Amino acid sequence: MTDAEYVSIWMRPERPARGPKPVYSRAQITETAIRIADAEGLEAATMRRIAAEIGAGAMSLYRYVPSRDDLVELMADRVMGEIDVTGMPSGDWRADLTRYAGGLRAMWLRHPWISAVQRSLPGFGPSQLLLIERLMGVLDALVPIDENLGLIAMLNSYVEGSVREEIGSAREIRRSGLSESEWMARSGPYVDQLVKSGSYPIFTKIVMEARQPHLSRDEQFRYGLRRVLDCIATALPPAAGSPGAGE
Repeated sequence: MTDAEYVSIWMRPERPARGPKPVYSRAQITETAIRIADAEGLEAATMRRIAAEIGAGAMSLYRYVPSRDDLVELMADRVMGEIDVTGMPSGDWRADLTRYAGGLRAMWLRHPWISAVQRSLPGFGPSQLLLIERLMGVLDALVPIDENLGLIAMLNSYVEGSVREEIGSAREIRRSGLSESEWMARSGPYVDQLVKSGSYPIFTKIVMEARQPHLSRDEQFRYGLRRVLDCIATALPPAAGSPGAGE
């Protein structure tokens, strides 16, 4: 399909103006695809597999969802709708952004396949548009729109980078067949050798003194998030930068 022929899935009516009532719905197809992807990965959520799950012919699904890219777009928008932005902006920017960041991380952990979805060309589905309105609204009265975009991008980059590492570590642990403690302990002899060599003083300081590596994933995430919010506070008017419920 050429650029000239491209029509966003959000511009395509789900039900044709004429003809019989559709047997299935985009929502049904999307939910089935998400269920498969959650259990087996994004690659498993093929039209053929979805059709088998709902008892349809694979080709018939293309009447509802024209392409694989459209399906992934529907899936991504659907899971973004799980991020609760009700009541935002509340007037407490720090509490709002803390709540959003926790919701974004939780969504990624529920649906690890989202890390494989290309996010550079957003589709602007209904869930994403609601998220933009509510989330960008948190800082809208405090900074110009370009500054707002940059600050929210910084927050999103922190959350996504953190959770990608979390998902990747969990995947490697599962692949190893070890428990998490066993997986961590297997590097012990080599780390001990490095420390005793005296050649790596900063690495040794991390091993011997750093508290962060020993925190839970939740604690590590909250620690980093507080620092990101502190950075955002420096870009806001002084009266808006005071700590709120998000501390």
